Amino acid sequence: MSAAPPTATSRVPGRRGGPPIAYVNARLVDPASGVDMRGGVVVADGVIADFGAHLARAEALGGAAVEAFDCGGAVLAPGFVDMRVQLREPGEEHKETFATAAAAAAAGGVTSMVTLPNTQPVIDDPSLVESVARRARETSRVKIFAYGALTRGLEGKEITELGLLAEAGALGFTDGTHAVASATVLRRALSYGRAIGRIFIQHPEEPSLTRNASATEGEIATRLGLPAAPALAEVIMVERDLRIVEMTQSPLHFAHVSTAAAIAAIRSAKARGLPVTCDTAPPYFALNELAVGDYRTFAKLSPPLRTESDRQAVIEGLVDGTIDAIASDHAPHDQDSKRLPYSQAAAGAIGLETLLPITLELVHAKRLTLIDALRRLTAAPAGILKLAAGRLARQAAADLVLLDPERAWKIREAEFRSKSKNSPFDGRPAQGRVLRTLVNGECIFMRDR
Repeated sequence: MSAAPPTATSRVPGRRGGPPIAYVNARLVDPASGVDMRGGVVVADGVIADFGAHLARAEALGGAAVEAFDCGGAVLAPGFVDMRVQLREPGEEHKETFATAAAAAAAGGVTSMVTLPNTQPVIDDPSLVESVARRARETSRVKIFAYGALTRGLEGKEITELGLLAEAGALGFTDGTHAVASATVLRRALSYGRAIGRIFIQHPEEPSLTRNASATEGEIATRLGLPAAPALAEVIMVERDLRIVEMTQSPLHFAHVSTAAAIAAIRSAKARGLPVTCDTAPPYFALNELAVGDYRTFAKLSPPLRTESDRQAVIEGLVDGTIDAIASDHAPHDQDSKRLPYSQAAAGAIGLETLLPITLELVHAKRLTLIDALRRLTAAPAGILKLAAGRLARQAAADLVLLDPERAWKIREAEFRSKSKNSPFDGRPAQGRVLRTLVNGECIFMRDR
């Protein structure tokens, strides 16, 4: 017998202090262990008490004092780990807050996310990392972590107190939407960072080639008369940084890779054994530069949308494992920031609520298996961040997502829970949707079946 759905005011089964609950009759998918089978999960006191094929049916619980929830064959997987999110708090709460981002994340199956340091003020001091953690605990049921700024004020000149930021809880270091342009600064940071054990993340874009640009150089930018930058601005930065990695032997992660040349360079570096990883975001494998259309600012991103051949190269990078993870690259902007002439509009799009369905397009197109697609959203980013998340394990936090990979729907701006609505996917038919999201065993989001 299925448990009654929890409400906002009810005591939610499975959370800390609540009665245990068994999620039965599910398709268990755990990319970390390679599990893909019919089974179930028992949640008690906020953790996974048991899971496996023996829990496929409620009858297997016998007379145990456990409530059962019938998943109806839906996929039950670890909650998603989103390694690149801009939350805008503190400083730009009119665009997004911890609370609104958490609501969007929960609806998108994201149970852990990491915010970039490009807030106001910049997260370049240990007290600000601690403030983010405290504020997140007060306002969000999704787990929110923070990156520390790699340089003070994101100015690319002076390295921050990396050790103190790490002690305060920073999961890694990045200048967010700014590239670390100085090779000397990056070399020093990576050399020092070997002893810290945190990931360094680069926005791979040579700034001298991209300054004031708003599109990828080519036919579309020329036809629309847009200031453009060459795609090689990405690979120039990637190839330079790979030399620094080779010199320091320190790990480096490249964010939202989007060009064939950069992906090829990273593929070669991995083959040589260099400690590099990378991610991309759904727009770069689901859209190309044609989405800009007639100056459609919701499709203005950083990096900008690329050519069709680059889009195909991103897909190939995901298929062969060169691209390790998929992040939402959630970048909320209010209407005043987007409803401007294209070259003046802010770059970026929201992505928490479209992360799953756009990723699943690769599954439905038979380019990735379901377990491989979910790996890019769970175990892979968790491993890069050294975060205890993204996998099914006994006594691990019960951060779970129940999803229907076949459920058809249409992405609509009016349904977004994010405070901002700047999505390039508005109106796009989608297949695959989150049904329920649990954090520490507590159901923080559910959708009617």
